[in-house]
Amino acid sequence: MYLLLLAHILQSSLLAVQSCPAFCACTYGSSGIAELSKLVQCNDPGILAVPINVPADTVKLRLEKTLISRVPRAAFYNLSELQFLWLVYNSITSIHPSSFVNLKALRELRLDGNLLTSFPWEGLRDMPQLQTLGLHNNRLSSLPAHAVLFLPNITYLDLSSNRWVHRLHAARLMLTILPADLLDLWFPLPGQQEGRVKRRILGLHDNPWLCDCQISMVMSLSMSLGSPVVLMDQFLVCSRSLGQSAILLTQAELSRCMRPSVQPSATRIISPLGSNVILRCDASGYPTPTLTWIKTSSYADCCQQQISENSEQLPRNLESFMQESPRVGVRWSIISLNGLSYKDAGEYRCQARNMAGISEAPIKLKVVGNTRLRFPKKKSQKTPSKSKYRKPNQNPGTTNTPSVKGNQILQNISPPSTNTQTVPNIVSKVLPVDKNIKRPKLNSAKKKSQKSASESSNNSTTALFSATLL
Repeated sequence: MYLLLLAHILQSSLLAVQSCPAFCACTYGSSGIAELSKLVQCNDPGILAVPINVPADTVKLRLEKTLISRVPRAAFYNLSELQFLWLVYNSITSIHPSSFVNLKALRELRLDGNLLTSFPWEGLRDMPQLQTLGLHNNRLSSLPAHAVLFLPNITYLDLSSNRWVHRLHAARLMLTILPADLLDLWFPLPGQQEGRVKRRILGLHDNPWLCDCQISMVMSLSMSLGSPVVLMDQFLVCSRSLGQSAILLTQAELSRCMRPSVQPSATRIISPLGSNVILRCDASGYPTPTLTWIKTSSYADCCQQQISENSEQLPRNLESFMQESPRVGVRWSIISLNGLSYKDAGEYRCQARNMAGISEAPIKLKVVGNTRLRFPKKKSQKTPSKSKYRKPNQNPGTTNTPSVKGNQILQNISPPSTNTQTVPNIVSKVLPVDKNIKRPKLNSAKKKSQKSASESSNNSTTALFSATLL
């Protein structure tokens, strides 16, 4: 009895877990990914909200032709195994940016035939495996530039038939312009492709596109051999303005795209160490080009070896820059370098690109400053001016005067009494000569004779002085 009761409880719990929402059909079948998976389909007009009791093992969920008007936050949080989500031909007017949280396995999202005037593109971050996005037959009036940040993995994007005319206010909502950033993603320029190029399918038909070079370029690129993008329908409708009647793109006279041209504020800059520098460049082209700063080389006169050892791998893109577009076809960009060091020296390139091509201009930055130690200059020793009168002890070879020490010795020695007449005469010869006494100049002949006489006198004086000491 106990076993029967336990089995009944387990069976009831299992049925509760695997129960199907009201007005829905739950079956097992092939989903294209797994041979046997759970499929849930809800298409009753009486359904007013997204069901909350969908089985957790559901792989494919279809909500079709219901009166659901909004998709709330975390509406499918328990469906972590969900791979296909179809919300087609309902009355959905708004989707919360966090509606798709925890849908990490989702590959296909279709929202065709609703009343959406905008789509939460940032919500695509919660679906990293998403490849197919269907937005056919809605009321989208614009495709924002930031949408390109969340579309790298999308290989199928349907934006066709997004037009609507309000009967009361006569307002026309329609998708007319594609952002240039989106075109750069879908039609990468040669040399800008990283890795294997994904083949994409793009639906743009049945929209009154403004006649410009962008939509013309999309058409021509999609028809080129080996193009990464294929249009679902090449018969695009184009009008030059909203007030004109729509005509086929092939019959319209479209403005031609213009390759960008770049003009830097300066091509060579020399700035001192520790200063601040702003690099600026202006670009023009059609469509309006996007600008990128790239550092391609690094150099300095003082410490080239140290910089080459410690510098980052070049070339590298610089992220901290600002750019604005004052009008269509023109864009400027600046990058600020604060507190310059020798690592900042080198060549910077401002690169502009649009669908028509790429152009760039180099700017060379040189950092100068003090790298050597400065020592104070030594004071130059002034050479004594040649006096007309020779000092007593300046040149011992040409005078009879001994050193000052010798004079002191002579003054401290008292001469013997027997030579009282000769010693004072000897001492007077060796005493310093009075500086105030002017001596006449001698010519070279007299100097030579005086020199010989002085030498003989000096020898005799030295002998007499030695005898006196003895």
